[in-house]
Amino acid sequence: MPDFVHQRHKPASALRRPRELVLAFPGLRSRVNLSRIVRLASCAGISRLVTSGSIRVDKRISRGGEEELELETHRTLLPTLKKFKQQEIPLVGLEQANGSVSLYDFPFPRQCVLVIGHEREGLEEELLQLMDQVVEIPVYGLPMSYNVATATAMAVYEYCRQYPAG
Repeated sequence: MPDFVHQRHKPASALRRPRELVLAFPGLRSRVNLSRIVRLASCAGISRLVTSGSIRVDKRISRGGEEELELETHRTLLPTLKKFKQQEIPLVGLEQANGSVSLYDFPFPRQCVLVIGHEREGLEEELLQLMDQVVEIPVYGLPMSYNVATATAMAVYEYCRQYPAG
């Protein structure tokens, strides 16, 4: 039987190449959700987050993740997403929508922008129509959708599973 020894906070694993995933989301109501997403992005080796509105990160939750990221804030998200589209970077929406693909079956493009919806309203129709693809996470009970930070963690985990070394 293996002899496991608890090792708290192992050093970060090195990526062979930078992550080509950008997280984009409208201003979130909860700074707890924002702070969890910041920590997640930093832990996953994602270097760029794009949002709208004000950024209020709770450093007790983000645990310094904001220091590792490029946090961009814009008045609105639409013009920034259109710029990504002009650069031919695929936009992948994370939303329950007609025609969406299950996260379990979705092959992420290595370079893409994962566009996450607002906690209450999800992705606005105008943003949803801009997406190249939409993925959703199957839900098997109530309340019929995951918390925005939890859903983002699940999607980022799947991206990292598909591209483990960057």
